[in-house]
Amino acid sequence: MIEADVLDPDDEAQIRRLIPATPSRYHRLNPLTKASIATSGSIGAFILGGFVGPIIVIAGMIAFAVSARVLPTLARASFLLTLPIAISVVLVSVFTRSGTTVLFQIGPFDATVEGVDFAGQTLVRLFAISLSIGLFVLTTEPRAFVFDLERRGVSPRLAFIAVATLEAVPALIERAAVVGESQRARGLDTEGSLRARLRGLLPLVGPVILGSLTDVEERSLALESRAFSRPGRRHLLWSMPDTGWERVLRWGLLALLLGMTVARVSGRL
Repeated sequence: MIEADVLDPDDEAQIRRLIPATPSRYHRLNPLTKASIATSGSIGAFILGGFVGPIIVIAGMIAFAVSARVLPTLARASFLLTLPIAISVVLVSVFTRSGTTVLFQIGPFDATVEGVDFAGQTLVRLFAISLSIGLFVLTTEPRAFVFDLERRGVSPRLAFIAVATLEAVPALIERAAVVGESQRARGLDTEGSLRARLRGLLPLVGPVILGSLTDVEERSLALESRAFSRPGRRHLLWSMPDTGWERVLRWGLLALLLGMTVARVSGRL
Protein backbone atom coordinates (compact mmCIF):
# COMPACT_ATOMS: atom_id res chain seq x y z
CA MET A 1 0.00 0.00 0.00
CA ILE A 2 1.41 3.42 -0.99
CA GLU A 3 1.94 5.83 1.88
CA ALA A 4 -0.43 8.80 1.96
CA ASP A 5 2.39 11.38 2.29
CA VAL A 6 3.66 10.67 -1.24
CA LEU A 7 0.30 11.60 -2.76
CA ASP A 8 -0.95 15.09 -3.49
CA PRO A 9 -4.49 16.15 -2.41
CA ASP A 10 -5.97 15.49 -5.85
CA ASP A 11 -4.63 11.93 -5.87
CA GLU A 12 -5.95 11.31 -2.36
CA ALA A 13 -9.40 12.56 -3.38
CA GLN A 14 -9.37 10.28 -6.43
CA ILE A 15 -8.43 7.28 -4.29
CA ARG A 16 -11.22 8.04 -1.81
CA ARG A 17 -13.70 7.99 -4.71
CA LEU A 18 -12.47 4.53 -5.67
CA ILE A 19 -13.22 3.06 -2.24
CA PRO A 20 -16.57 1.19 -2.33
CA ALA A 21 -19.42 2.68 -0.34
CA THR A 22 -20.18 1.07 3.02
CA PRO A 23 -23.80 1.89 3.93
CA SER A 24 -23.86 -0.19 7.12
CA ARG A 25 -21.55 -1.58 9.77
CA TYR A 26 -21.86 -5.07 8.29
CA HIS A 27 -20.79 -3.72 4.90
CA ARG A 28 -17.68 -2.29 6.55
CA LEU A 29 -16.53 -5.70 7.75
CA ASN A 30 -13.45 -7.08 6.03
CA PRO A 31 -14.46 -9.08 2.92
CA LEU A 32 -12.70 -12.18 4.26
CA THR A 33 -14.76 -11.95 7.45
CA LYS A 34 -17.99 -11.84 5.46
CA ALA A 35 -16.77 -14.72 3.30
CA SER A 36 -16.01 -16.71 6.48
CA ILE A 37 -19.51 -16.04 7.81
CA ALA A 38 -21.07 -17.15 4.51
CA THR A 39 -18.91 -20.28 4.34
CA SER A 40 -19.63 -21.19 7.96
CA GLY A 41 -23.37 -20.72 7.44
CA SER A 42 -23.46 -22.80 4.26
CA ILE A 43 -21.28 -25.67 5.45
CA GLY A 44 -22.67 -25.53 8.98
CA ALA A 45 -26.26 -25.91 7.76
CA PHE A 46 -25.22 -28.92 5.69
CA ILE A 47 -23.24 -30.58 8.49
CA LEU A 48 -25.77 -30.02 11.26
CA GLY A 49 -28.77 -31.25 9.30
CA GLY A 50 -32.16 -31.68 10.90
CA PHE A 51 -34.25 -28.59 11.55
CA VAL A 52 -32.66 -26.89 14.55
CA GLY A 53 -29.18 -26.29 13.11
CA PRO A 54 -30.26 -24.78 9.76
CA ILE A 55 -32.94 -22.69 11.48
CA ILE A 56 -30.28 -21.24 13.80
CA VAL A 57 -28.19 -20.39 10.72
CA ILE A 58 -31.23 -18.79 9.06
CA ALA A 59 -31.94 -16.72 12.17
CA GLY A 60 -28.32 -15.56 12.28
CA MET A 61 -28.28 -14.57 8.61
CA ILE A 62 -31.58 -12.71 9.02
CA ALA A 63 -30.10 -10.79 11.96
CA PHE A 64 -27.04 -9.88 9.88
CA ALA A 65 -29.27 -8.88 6.94
CA VAL A 66 -31.34 -6.61 9.20
CA SER A 67 -28.17 -4.89 10.43
CA ALA A 68 -27.02 -4.49 6.82
CA ARG A 69 -30.49 -3.25 5.74
CA VAL A 70 -30.73 -5.78 2.89
CA LEU A 71 -33.32 -8.19 4.34
CA PRO A 72 -36.14 -7.60 1.79
CA THR A 73 -33.78 -7.98 -1.18
CA LEU A 74 -32.03 -10.98 0.35
CA ALA A 75 -35.27 -12.76 1.24
CA ARG A 76 -36.73 -12.24 -2.23
CA ALA A 77 -33.56 -13.35 -4.03
CA SER A 78 -33.09 -16.41 -1.80
CA PHE A 79 -36.71 -17.45 -2.26
CA LEU A 80 -36.52 -17.17 -6.04
CA LEU A 81 -33.23 -19.07 -6.17
CA THR A 82 -34.39 -21.95 -3.98
CA LEU A 83 -37.92 -22.24 -5.40
CA PRO A 84 -37.10 -24.40 -8.48
CA ILE A 85 -34.92 -26.77 -6.44
CA ALA A 86 -37.47 -26.79 -3.62
CA ILE A 87 -40.26 -27.92 -5.95
CA SER A 88 -38.11 -30.78 -7.26
CA VAL A 89 -37.06 -31.81 -3.74
CA VAL A 90 -40.65 -31.85 -2.48
CA LEU A 91 -41.96 -33.86 -5.42
CA VAL A 92 -39.14 -36.41 -5.32
CA SER A 93 -38.82 -36.77 -1.55
CA VAL A 94 -42.48 -36.78 -0.55
CA PHE A 95 -43.66 -39.27 -3.17
CA THR A 96 -40.65 -41.55 -3.64
CA ARG A 97 -39.07 -41.85 -0.21
CA SER A 98 -40.14 -45.03 1.53
CA GLY A 99 -41.85 -44.83 4.90
CA THR A 100 -44.24 -46.57 7.21
CA THR A 101 -46.85 -43.82 7.64
CA VAL A 102 -48.79 -42.89 4.50
CA LEU A 103 -50.47 -39.48 4.49
CA PHE A 104 -52.25 -39.70 1.12
CA GLN A 105 -51.92 -41.29 -2.31
CA ILE A 106 -51.77 -39.84 -5.82
CA GLY A 107 -52.05 -42.67 -8.29
CA PRO A 108 -49.24 -45.16 -7.64
CA PHE A 109 -47.32 -42.71 -5.42
CA ASP A 110 -47.58 -42.61 -1.64
CA ALA A 111 -46.85 -39.44 0.33
CA THR A 112 -45.24 -40.55 3.59
CA VAL A 113 -44.43 -38.75 6.82
CA GLU A 114 -40.80 -39.75 6.40
CA GLY A 115 -40.74 -38.18 2.94
CA VAL A 116 -42.27 -34.94 4.21
CA ASP A 117 -39.75 -34.83 7.06
CA PHE A 118 -36.80 -35.37 4.70
CA ALA A 119 -38.12 -32.73 2.27
CA GLY A 120 -38.51 -30.22 5.12
CA GLN A 121 -34.97 -30.80 6.36
CA THR A 122 -33.60 -30.37 2.84
CA LEU A 123 -35.56 -27.16 2.27
CA VAL A 124 -34.32 -25.44 5.42
CA ARG A 125 -30.76 -26.42 4.50
CA LEU A 126 -31.15 -24.97 1.00
CA PHE A 127 -32.65 -21.76 2.33
CA ALA A 128 -29.89 -21.38 4.92
CA ILE A 129 -27.23 -21.85 2.23
CA SER A 130 -28.97 -19.42 -0.11
CA LEU A 131 -29.23 -16.77 2.62
CA SER A 132 -25.57 -17.20 3.57
CA ILE A 133 -24.24 -16.82 0.04
CA GLY A 134 -26.74 -14.11 -0.88
CA LEU A 135 -25.80 -12.01 2.14
CA PHE A 136 -22.14 -12.11 1.12
CA VAL A 137 -22.93 -11.11 -2.47
CA LEU A 138 -25.23 -8.24 -1.46
CA THR A 139 -22.87 -6.74 1.11
CA THR A 140 -19.47 -7.23 -0.52
CA GLU A 141 -18.07 -5.14 -3.34
CA PRO A 142 -16.28 -7.57 -5.70
CA ARG A 143 -13.26 -5.31 -6.20
CA ALA A 144 -12.87 -4.92 -2.42
CA PHE A 145 -12.81 -8.72 -2.10
CA VAL A 146 -10.23 -8.97 -4.89
CA PHE A 147 -7.97 -6.31 -3.40
CA ASP A 148 -8.16 -7.94 0.01
CA LEU A 149 -7.19 -11.31 -1.48
CA GLU A 150 -4.24 -9.72 -3.28
CA ARG A 151 -3.17 -7.96 -0.09
CA ARG A 152 -3.00 -11.37 1.57
CA GLY A 153 -0.70 -12.72 -1.12
CA VAL A 154 -3.22 -14.44 -3.40
CA SER A 155 -2.23 -14.47 -7.06
CA PRO A 156 -3.92 -11.67 -9.06
CA ARG A 157 -5.10 -14.29 -11.56
CA LEU A 158 -6.88 -16.28 -8.86
CA ALA A 159 -8.34 -13.08 -7.44
CA PHE A 160 -9.61 -12.13 -10.89
CA ILE A 161 -11.26 -15.54 -11.26
CA ALA A 162 -12.99 -14.99 -7.91
CA VAL A 163 -14.38 -11.59 -8.88
CA ALA A 164 -15.38 -12.80 -12.35
CA THR A 165 -17.36 -15.61 -10.72
CA LEU A 166 -19.14 -13.17 -8.41
CA GLU A 167 -20.01 -10.84 -11.28
CA ALA A 168 -20.94 -13.49 -13.87
CA VAL A 169 -24.60 -14.08 -12.99
CA PRO A 170 -25.56 -10.39 -12.43
CA ALA A 171 -23.80 -9.45 -15.67
CA LEU A 172 -25.68 -12.13 -17.63
CA ILE A 173 -29.01 -11.08 -16.14
CA GLU A 174 -28.37 -7.45 -16.98
CA ARG A 175 -27.27 -8.25 -20.53
CA ALA A 176 -30.28 -10.53 -21.09
CA ALA A 177 -32.61 -7.72 -19.98
CA VAL A 178 -30.96 -5.25 -22.36
CA VAL A 179 -31.06 -7.71 -25.28
CA GLY A 180 -34.70 -8.56 -24.53
CA GLU A 181 -35.71 -4.89 -24.61
CA SER A 182 -33.81 -4.39 -27.87
CA GLN A 183 -35.48 -7.40 -29.48
CA ARG A 184 -38.95 -6.27 -28.36
CA ALA A 185 -38.25 -2.83 -29.82
CA ARG A 186 -37.63 -4.61 -33.13
CA GLY A 187 -40.99 -6.39 -32.95
CA LEU A 188 -39.99 -9.72 -31.39
CA ASP A 189 -42.77 -11.21 -29.27
CA THR A 190 -41.21 -12.40 -26.00
CA GLU A 191 -44.34 -12.20 -23.87
CA GLY A 192 -47.73 -13.84 -23.84
CA SER A 193 -48.21 -17.57 -24.23
CA LEU A 194 -45.63 -20.23 -23.40
CA ARG A 195 -45.16 -20.94 -27.10
CA ALA A 196 -44.38 -17.30 -27.80
CA ARG A 197 -41.88 -17.17 -24.94
CA LEU A 198 -40.10 -20.31 -26.18
CA ARG A 199 -40.03 -18.94 -29.73
CA GLY A 200 -38.47 -15.71 -28.50
CA LEU A 201 -35.86 -17.49 -26.39
CA LEU A 202 -33.46 -18.42 -29.22
CA PRO A 203 -33.01 -14.84 -30.51
CA LEU A 204 -32.04 -13.86 -26.95
CA VAL A 205 -29.55 -16.65 -26.26
CA GLY A 206 -27.26 -15.92 -29.21
CA PRO A 207 -26.67 -12.20 -28.52
CA VAL A 208 -26.26 -12.82 -24.79
CA ILE A 209 -23.58 -15.48 -25.31
CA LEU A 210 -21.76 -13.54 -28.05
CA GLY A 211 -21.91 -10.37 -25.98
CA SER A 212 -20.47 -12.18 -22.96
CA LEU A 213 -17.59 -13.53 -25.06
CA THR A 214 -16.94 -10.03 -26.38
CA ASP A 215 -16.90 -8.67 -22.84
CA VAL A 216 -14.34 -11.30 -21.83
CA GLU A 217 -12.09 -10.34 -24.74
CA GLU A 218 -12.41 -6.61 -24.03
CA ARG A 219 -11.71 -7.12 -20.34
CA SER A 220 -8.65 -9.24 -21.14
CA LEU A 221 -7.27 -6.55 -23.45
CA ALA A 222 -7.94 -3.87 -20.84
CA LEU A 223 -6.17 -5.87 -18.15
CA GLU A 224 -3.15 -6.54 -20.35
CA SER A 225 -2.93 -2.84 -21.23
CA ARG A 226 -2.65 -2.20 -17.49
CA ALA A 227 0.17 -4.74 -17.08
CA PHE A 228 -2.03 -7.30 -15.34
CA SER A 229 0.36 -10.15 -16.13
CA ARG A 230 3.43 -8.22 -15.00
CA PRO A 231 5.50 -10.34 -12.59
CA GLY A 232 6.20 -9.18 -9.07
CA ARG A 233 4.09 -7.83 -6.24
CA ARG A 234 1.69 -5.01 -7.02
CA HIS A 235 1.29 -1.89 -4.88
CA LEU A 236 -2.30 -1.42 -3.68
CA LEU A 237 -3.52 2.13 -3.18
CA TRP A 238 -6.02 1.19 -0.46
CA SER A 239 -7.06 -1.80 1.62
CA MET A 240 -10.09 -2.78 3.65
CA PRO A 241 -9.67 -2.53 7.44
CA ASP A 242 -9.11 -5.77 9.33
CA THR A 243 -9.55 -5.47 13.08
CA GLY A 244 -8.29 -7.89 15.72
CA TRP A 245 -11.74 -9.07 16.74
CA GLU A 246 -12.53 -9.96 13.12
CA ARG A 247 -9.43 -12.17 12.95
CA VAL A 248 -10.51 -13.85 16.20
CA LEU A 249 -14.00 -14.36 14.75
CA ARG A 250 -12.62 -15.98 11.59
CA TRP A 251 -10.42 -18.40 13.51
CA GLY A 252 -13.33 -19.15 15.84
CA LEU A 253 -15.63 -19.96 12.91
CA LEU A 254 -12.96 -22.21 11.40
CA ALA A 255 -12.52 -24.06 14.70
CA LEU A 256 -16.29 -24.42 15.03
CA LEU A 257 -16.57 -25.91 11.53
CA LEU A 258 -13.75 -28.36 12.20
CA GLY A 259 -15.37 -29.36 15.49
CA MET A 260 -18.76 -29.96 13.85
CA THR A 261 -17.12 -31.97 11.06
CA VAL A 262 -15.29 -34.20 13.53
CA ALA A 263 -18.47 -34.65 15.57
CA ARG A 264 -20.47 -35.58 12.45
CA VAL A 265 -17.86 -38.06 11.21
CA SER A 266 -17.53 -39.68 14.63
CA GLY A 267 -21.30 -40.00 14.98
CA ARG A 268 -21.59 -37.68 17.99
CA LEU A 269 -23.68 -35.14 16.08
